[in-house]
Amino acid sequence: MTAPDRRVTPDTLPETVSAVVAGEGDMIANMANIAALIFEALPDLNWAGFYLVKDGQLVLGPFQGRVACTRIPFGKGVCGTVARDRQTVVVPDVHAFPGHIACDAASASEIVVPVVMGNELLGVLDIDSPRRDRFTDRDRALLEAVVAQLVQALSPRQ
Repeated sequence: MTAPDRRVTPDTLPETVSAVVAGEGDMIANMANIAALIFEALPDLNWAGFYLVKDGQLVLGPFQGRVACTRIPFGKGVCGTVARDRQTVVVPDVHAFPGHIACDAASASEIVVPVVMGNELLGVLDIDSPRRDRFTDRDRALLEAVVAQLVQALSPRQ
């Protein structure tokens, strides 16, 4: 793996993720680098990272940002809802989301993408912003593509 030689932007994020995960099959290593790349590439974030499925709940994984919630039950908050339903959720105002878990009081909007390999839920990618209405359809497509690159890197080689 070669570190990027220039600042990562939303436009260069997919190619940078591809280069960073190429040939690396370790989930934690790839998630750590992806969290760092997202935190650098997308403006107005206060948290970017992963929660991993362990013992029937989400457990904090690699991230960039302030201290976070350590465990989240399936069905609770935005991350738990995404884990249960396996569908990306964009929340323009987290304070209006029923059952929102406030890990960082500064968060105002959020996007969470499920990480699914085959039929197995591995975890979720969680991105928070201190700005309401921060996440667009373009961000959704970008982050879903990044998660797809992660899953592809983790998939057994044929």
